[in-house]
Parts: sequence; structure tokens; C-alpha cells
Amino acid sequence: MSEQEYIPADPDGPDRNSGSGRNLAVVVYILQALSFFVGGISGLAGVIVNYVKLEDVANTWIEPHFRWQIRTFWIGLLWTVIGVVTVPLLIGWFILLGVSIWVIYRIVKGALALNDGRPPEA
Repeated sequence: MSEQEYIPADPDGPDRNSGSGRNLAVVVYILQALSFFVGGISGLAGVIVNYVKLEDVANTWIEPHFRWQIRTFWIGLLWTVIGVVTVPLLIGWFILLGVSIWVIYRIVKGALALNDGRPPEA
């Protein structure tokens, strides 16, 4: 039997200096998911966390997750407002359903990418 050579972990790998940033991204995905049950307040808290900590995760593999979460919040909010305003025209119900599905898709896709240690893909 030959002796296997020890190969150290890549010091520049995806886990370097991003442990707390990864945990924050997990928390924000959870807050975004909870926003469906608490009227959006937790989503607002999540985007505040994103903005406050964005500089701390700059130039890491976590940064695209923060930007993904920020975009999900603002685009979701915009379409939710449009949906609420157009509810009397009945089209608003379809807009609200569509934006709900889209936000759920983005949360799930982002969380799965985070779990795999890669950035979300647009």
C-alpha cells in the first residue's frame, strides 16, 4: 500500500473569512420567508441587515447572496405595491400571486445555492 500525500485545504476557498457572513445570509433568507406570515416586517429587517453588513462581505462569495436578497426585497415590494393598488381591477390578485411565487422561487434558489457554497445565478 502506498502512503497518500496530505493535501491541505485551499486557503482561498469559499469558507475563508465568510462564516459569519454565511450565517447572516441564512438568517436573511429565513426572515424573507417569514415575511409571508408576519406582513413583510421580517423582510424589511432582513434587507436592513443586508445593507448594514454588505461592506463586511464585499469581495467574498457571500456578497452575491446579499445583492440577490436586496434585489428580491425591492422588486418584490414594488410588485406587491402595484398588485395591492390594482386589486380593485382584479388584475391585482394575479400580480400578487405572481410576485409571491417569484419571491418564494428566489428565496429557495438562493438558499439552495448558499447551502452548496456557491453564489446564486440570475
